[in-house]
Amino acid sequence: QVQVVESGGGSVQAGGSLRLSCAASGYAASLTYMAWFRQAPGKEREGVAARYSPGPYTYYSDSLKGRFTISQDNAKNTVYLQMNSLKPEDTAMYYCAADVSVGDRPLSPLRYRFWGQGTQVTVSS
Repeated sequence: QVQVVESGGGSVQAGGSLRLSCAASGYAASLTYMAWFRQAPGKEREGVAARYSPGPYTYYSDSLKGRFTISQDNAKNTVYLQMNSLKPEDTAMYYCAADVSVGDRPLSPLRYRFWGQGTQVTVSS
C-alpha cells in the first residue's frame, strides 16, 4: 500500500522561504511521477510542480516557475518543494501526490491516485 506524507509547512512573512518535503513508501520505486498541488479556501486544487524521475523531467505552473523548485532524493524516496519569495497569495494547503503514470498532464490532480494529507502554508504580509 502506497503512503504519501508531507511535512515542512508553516507560517512565514512575505518574501520568505519554505521547503516542503514529501516521503513516499510502499512500492515507492514504481512511483515515477511525484507532484505538488495546492488548494486555497474556496478555490480548486491547482498543480504547482511535478517531477518524472526516470528523466528527470520537471513541470511547473507557469505562474510559479522561477520561485518554486521541485527536487528529489531517490535514495530516500522523497521529493521537495523549495518555495522562495513567498507571497500572501501562496497561502494554501499544499498536497503531495504520486503515481506510476499520469499521461500527458502531470499537473492535473485528476491523474494522481495517491495523496498525502496536506501541509498548511501561510504567508503573511
